[in-house]
Amino acid sequence: MTRSYRAILVALTMLAAAPAFAGDTKPNAQQDKMTACNKKAEGMKGDERKAFMSKCLSADSKSGKTAQQEKMTECNKKAAGLKGDEHKAFMSKCLSGEKK
Repeated sequence: MTRSYRAILVALTMLAAAPAFAGDTKPNAQQDKMTACNKKAEGMKGDERKAFMSKCLSADSKSGKTAQQEKMTECNKKAAGLKGDEHKAFMSKCLSGEKK
């Protein structure tokens, strides 16, 4: 194979594989929360902004729980009836966001 054909083949392979490495481009819940908190923090600076962002990002607007605590509660409800290693494995998958 000549060099030019090899270069074209490599380029086409990279283009074909690009979508697999691009990842999900839509924002997740944490990114949405970050956007909302940034908007609310407009005009704040320094320690005031840092404290506000920390509180805003860690608290769930409805219950005061962090996003991780909300996820834990949701996963525990779904895991009702599971025991031992089965419960542990389910919780690990659920909390990490893995699909079944």
